[in-house]
Amino acid sequence: MNLKNKKVLITGSSRGIGAEIAKKMAALGAEVVINYANSQARAESVKSEIEAAGGTAHLIQADVSDFEQASELVKTAYKKMGGLNVLVNNAGITKDKLILRMKEEDWDQVLDINLKGVFNCTKNAVRYLLKAENGKLINLSSVVGVNGNAGQANYSAAKAGIIGFTKTMAKELASKGVCSNAIAPGFIDTEMTDELKESIKEGIIEQVPLARFGKAEEVADLVSFLASDSANYINGEVIKIDGGMGA
Repeated sequence: MNLKNKKVLITGSSRGIGAEIAKKMAALGAEVVINYANSQARAESVKSEIEAAGGTAHLIQADVSDFEQASELVKTAYKKMGGLNVLVNNAGITKDKLILRMKEEDWDQVLDINLKGVFNCTKNAVRYLLKAENGKLINLSSVVGVNGNAGQANYSAAKAGIIGFTKTMAKELASKGVCSNAIAPGFIDTEMTDELKESIKEGIIEQVPLARFGKAEEVADLVSFLASDSANYINGEVIKIDGGMGA
């Protein structure tokens, strides 16, 4: 894959899957913007790693759940890179609880960042993507957005909403050559899954035909492919990367 001359903004990319996406795309030749809300030290570490490997990266702090901050994020990214070919909506949080215990703020925070943040950034990025050659919108959903999951009503609803949003963007933007796709990871080995009890991890792995958690690097590989010119006829898809769990 070759991402040379691609200008890419990745939201929530100071750690986890987002950080691996930024590092992978930069390694393939893209110029990237690393976005973070609070984790400045981690974001700087990702930037340093990219630059040490010969890549080009920029840092921009913004809370994507805030429309004005999202607007400024996109504008600044465009100015810093001199263009914007690819938007990767990755920013997300979890506030897991059974519905009986879920507070209104748990619902609101997850929907605001995970779903409204996708709208906020896409709304502000569309004009730039439409001007780009082979513009790409890539949204990180989840298998729980397809199948649901006990204790994740807020997260599942947000990720399901991303799927509907992605398919709508695929129809609205395609006439101008912009492809819109979603990726639905299963259980990926990140800090989020590190917090799970071992007994829960073992139960999850029993449901995965490949008998392991996925790697953030594997998700980054898929994102990079969709961002490349090799994927210029893939549009409106939701691609699961879950080791066969949802097969």
